[in-house]
Amino acid sequence: MSHRARVSAIVSVGVFVASLDLFIVNIAFPDMQRDFGGASLAGLSWVLNAYAIVFAALLVPAGRWADRVGRKRTFLAGLALFTLASAACAAAPSVGALVAARVVQAVGAALLMPASLALLLPEFPPEKRGLALGLWAAVGGTAAAAGPLVGGLLVELSWRWVFVVNVPVGIAALAAGARTLVEVRDPDRTRPDALGAALLAAAVAALVAAIVEGPDWGWGDPRVVALFAAAAVLVAAVARRSAHHPAPVVEPALLRVRAFTAASLAGILFFVAFAAMLLGIVLFLTHAWGEDVLTAGLMVAPGPATAALFAVPGGLLSARIGPRAVGAIGALLFAAGGAWWATRLGDAPSYAADLLPGMLVGGAGVGLVNPALASAATAGLPPARLATGTAVLSMARQLGSALGVALLVAVIGTPTSASGFDDAWTLMALSALAAGAAFWAVGPVRAPAPAPAAAGAVAEAAA
Repeated sequence: MSHRARVSAIVSVGVFVASLDLFIVNIAFPDMQRDFGGASLAGLSWVLNAYAIVFAALLVPAGRWADRVGRKRTFLAGLALFTLASAACAAAPSVGALVAARVVQAVGAALLMPASLALLLPEFPPEKRGLALGLWAAVGGTAAAAGPLVGGLLVELSWRWVFVVNVPVGIAALAAGARTLVEVRDPDRTRPDALGAALLAAAVAALVAAIVEGPDWGWGDPRVVALFAAAAVLVAAVARRSAHHPAPVVEPALLRVRAFTAASLAGILFFVAFAAMLLGIVLFLTHAWGEDVLTAGLMVAPGPATAALFAVPGGLLSARIGPRAVGAIGALLFAAGGAWWATRLGDAPSYAADLLPGMLVGGAGVGLVNPALASAATAGLPPARLATGTAVLSMARQLGSALGVALLVAVIGTPTSASGFDDAWTLMALSALAAGAAFWAVGPVRAPAPAPAAAGAVAEAAA
């Protein structure tokens, strides 16, 4: 096996377990709710949102740290932490303990994700970057395809097994990575803005809490108003620090790259739609149609499988015709899936005629969008900023995911029939349409010429 193939396999395992965890946790939600004494949907949503918020806030410092101290070191540290936290999640005695373990798990995922793509891309020549991006996205898509089925099977034993499964896989990848990966680092040793990351996490947590609790407390309740105000103040503080800190959470120079900014906005909007769909469809199948978790997993699986099938063609098309068109088409397809469900799904189960078409069309959209996002965000960046740029894009996706879950909880409340989910599918469709518009603002992009910093990184990797 070539060195490129070994590196691809190892970093793919890291991406796979981090992506698999998202889909498995969603499918395990109904069993978690029963095991923890009927915990409310709003309370249990923090199992997802605490992960997404911490993941989002730490991705950029982690990407900067990967550039600074070494991408191999960062990747392996993240994978080790993710593996240990998975074991802690499996042993959690309460919702609070599970949320705390998920926070630690998110720290590990934040370390490994930007480093994984930054380790993978240098293994491919510039003209094959589209293939590399498609491969990276396809791994996440494959995990998504496996997640509902694997999760449904594991939940038959216990929801705790959805976390246990990460442990042996993580240990094997750590052993292989320590032997195979070579170190790559950026000569810039500036310390990342840890305080800015903490402020960003607090801002997103305040915003999500306001959206989740608004329906129960009342949108005019002083506590909700205070949370929205706190979020606004904290975002302003992050913006101010980013303008003056030498290694900010969001680098102003990156935001001046049109394609990068538009892709990040598209990522936020699309993952609002995606997260709302992902949790919404599991709740719909188990609540409105009364399916068990394993059956629900089997019903959901064709969507992620279609996404995985379209990921590599999406990466190649993005390299050939540009990510703007590919991403916009993918977002429109996903919106069409939501619109189909909004007009077709009812209380009487009709899987093949009503649910499956929306799942397949939406899955194809996801398969096109993911590599288009990565291509648009990284094409205009110098090689020395690949990890940092990837981290900002991943941060945008996680922010969108947290907002999507929060908005879903706010719009559906505690639904008992199919009509209670209509607003969820509308949210999915409208947010995906907005993401398509953001994609169109990306404009034409092309791969940058090699920079001097890249030559130094390559020489260091070869050594």
